[in-house]
Amino acid sequence: MAEAADGAAAPTAARGQVRARALPVPVWALLIVGLVALVALDWAAGFYWIAEHGTTKLVGALLAVGLVVASPRLGNRTLPVAACALAAVSLCLSVWLRLEMPTGSQAMGFAEPAALVWLLLIVARRGQASWATAAAPVLWLAIVLRPVSVAFRQSTFIMALLFALAAVTALGVGLGMRLLLADRRRQAAALRLEQRTEFARDLHDFVAHHVTGIVVQAQGAQVVAGRRPELLPPALERIEQAGTEALTSMRRMVGMLRDAESDVALTPLAGIDEVRTLVEEFSTIGGARARLESEGTFDDLPVEVTTTAHRVVMEALTNVRKHAQGCTEVRVRVARSADRVAVRVSDDGRARHVSDSGFGLRGLAERVGLIGGTVQAGPVTTGGWGVEATLPVTPASTARAAAS
Repeated sequence: MAEAADGAAAPTAARGQVRARALPVPVWALLIVGLVALVALDWAAGFYWIAEHGTTKLVGALLAVGLVVASPRLGNRTLPVAACALAAVSLCLSVWLRLEMPTGSQAMGFAEPAALVWLLLIVARRGQASWATAAAPVLWLAIVLRPVSVAFRQSTFIMALLFALAAVTALGVGLGMRLLLADRRRQAAALRLEQRTEFARDLHDFVAHHVTGIVVQAQGAQVVAGRRPELLPPALERIEQAGTEALTSMRRMVGMLRDAESDVALTPLAGIDEVRTLVEEFSTIGGARARLESEGTFDDLPVEVTTTAHRVVMEALTNVRKHAQGCTEVRVRVARSADRVAVRVSDDGRARHVSDSGFGLRGLAERVGLIGGTVQAGPVTTGGWGVEATLPVTPASTARAAAS
């Protein structure tokens, strides 16, 4: 039951949105019991059965308490509309009592004002902005003018002042909770945007990697078709397998990108453990052979570091396929020290210039920079081309979170 209120109140909210946190059931039950107890106390005090027009006030109190009880089931637009209508009726009743009985009435009661105060808090917290803006002043007036409708005495003015303070407090608490929720939603939206950007990078990395492999294998198949026809079926089978893997990766990534409000967390698609698979796949395609050297343990590394290391190797191997001429061997080295992880991929092909106008190396540099690392690419002194990245063991984002 609870303010499933605020959560269930917006049935059209998209998945992944931050919703108002539900009020704990014990707290909600205590609130309802308290309001019912106030109705009973007002009855015992004679406000509803001794005082003039007491029955009218009893109906008003029951309607107010009933709306509080029903509020968890009302939407963000319906609730402020209903609360505004109830407050308008209560306000008109206060004015009517004042005009009907110039000498004063004993039909005071505390249950109805208390329920209106709570409704003001809920409306300020989660009501649709335009309707909440219209309902809030009506609720405030209905609360404050209730004591004045009884009689113009010093005690009633003091009571009106106390009711006004209670209403202002409820309004302030509700608005504060609303602003806090809005901030959480902005943070969630920023996180979703970051996830989508990350998925876009992953889409490029995975598809480029697989498609490049398909191109290389297709070129190899053309060569062997005329010279050694018996090798053509295995080559075509490898092309089919690479194409299937590319489609699977692309469908997965595009699905995540299309689901803008997805609850899917940004989990790494691969890490350092999968680097060995990359190296083996590279070698099976033909042409250059790749070998992996690793040093240190990587089990306790943060997700950002392991995923980024995998992307460095993937992008470097993809560039070898695209650009390396006369390459026969590729060395992949991943080494961990106390405070950093070094990833180096070098080949023995002819040095060449790789344009940075695409998404490959440029996107890789952005990704590495996000965690506080650096990446360099260029010809090596022994010949060939190398890509080297240095990644901090503690990513910049983690360090900032710890500092804050």
